[in-house]
Amino acid sequence: MTTRQLHLNAFLMNTGHHEASWRLPESDPYAHVDLAHYVRLARIAERGTFDSLFLADGPQLWSNLAQRPAGALEPLTLLTALATATEHIGLIATASTSYNSPYNLARKFASLDIISGGRAGWNIVTTAGAEAARNFGLEHEPAHAERYARAAEFLDVALKLWDSWEDDAIVADKTAGVWGDDSRIHPPRHRGTYFSVAGALNVPRSPQGYPLLVQAGSSEDGKAFAARYAEAVFTAQQTLADAQAFYRDLKTRTRRAGRDPEHVKVLPGIVPVLGSTEAEARANEQVLEDHIVYDHGVARLESLLQLEPGTLEPDAELPADLPPESAVEGAKSRYTLVVELARRERLTVRRLIGRLGGGRGHLTFAGTPEQVADQIETWFTEGAADGFNIMPAVLPSGLEAFVEHVVPILRARGLLRTSYGPRQTLRQRYGLPRPANQYVTATTSASPAPALV
Repeated sequence: MTTRQLHLNAFLMNTGHHEASWRLPESDPYAHVDLAHYVRLARIAERGTFDSLFLADGPQLWSNLAQRPAGALEPLTLLTALATATEHIGLIATASTSYNSPYNLARKFASLDIISGGRAGWNIVTTAGAEAARNFGLEHEPAHAERYARAAEFLDVALKLWDSWEDDAIVADKTAGVWGDDSRIHPPRHRGTYFSVAGALNVPRSPQGYPLLVQAGSSEDGKAFAARYAEAVFTAQQTLADAQAFYRDLKTRTRRAGRDPEHVKVLPGIVPVLGSTEAEARANEQVLEDHIVYDHGVARLESLLQLEPGTLEPDAELPADLPPESAVEGAKSRYTLVVELARRERLTVRRLIGRLGGGRGHLTFAGTPEQVADQIETWFTEGAADGFNIMPAVLPSGLEAFVEHVVPILRARGLLRTSYGPRQTLRQRYGLPRPANQYVTATTSASPAPALV
């Protein structure tokens, strides 16, 4: 029995990751704005002893209203509500470095970490797409390299802000009439290329020091950024070999950046479609694929590939003259993944749309609970993953099925905890240390983190 255990994150997306999930009889088309729906999902994931749950987000209206439930509750607000409805599971929100300011965002994440007792995580994105740019007064999205340069400075400022209070800055001496020690406050006084931030954060240092830092880009810029900052990486690969190559590359980059490779956890996405038999699982997958509206799928694919509407032929393969990744300014790694999948399996546009309908390029796997557990175990033990981003095709039923049927198998194999045990922070769940305050010197002793309550 191995002592190394899986990290599982529940990636929650309204009625499920499959774009046609909302059309099933069991689905609620209004679930994406229903707090009770998300409370139920969080509690299911907590029953399965997941490390964390994750909400994607973007500062623009995704897709057209005809395709699937559009719009989403702001994730930090939603996770604050979920913090009061759960006890153990980590709470990870997506927030953009391109369309936020460091001070406000650092304050929001510190607040969530305090409210949740140390369970906050930040999925750091640079936000591709002209639609988002135009919502913030820009005619065009910033170039890919510029977005990552801004993100690096954003993170440096946020780290200064989270460290601007030492852990023992609060004295609370009622007799002496001294509430806090101003000498233990460190205003960043930052002036850089993108940001100028003078004052200390107006929230004390949180239980984790700062939230778990998560990143999802797999481009060259994305991997360099992850090696420098990320503590968990959400990624997408279609084959074991590709996942192993990404895993090795990222761990090597992390070591070269002067960090412990064990302090960055790689979590590929998987969309499990379960059945009591393999035939039943494939039938369940086919039901979802049959509900895809082709016109929606082709429009989304043409947008990803930066093609003019009407370019793609449904029963032909992708055009041979697609631009290389280097010419793409949007989601570079997802572009490459989709093109390589189509070329490798010689998929027609129609078949490619069917493959992408469940996970937008993430691995979709239909099978029995044992087969899904086998797939997870193979990637975990063969150097391709430290855990998985579980992306149910349909919610809540897909998450319930995974927890009821796959989780017991993983536990029986010694790959997953059977209970949470004592209260821990999200960092502790991921086996990560609490970061030292960058302003605390050898002559200034730092107090331990505030107790979890």
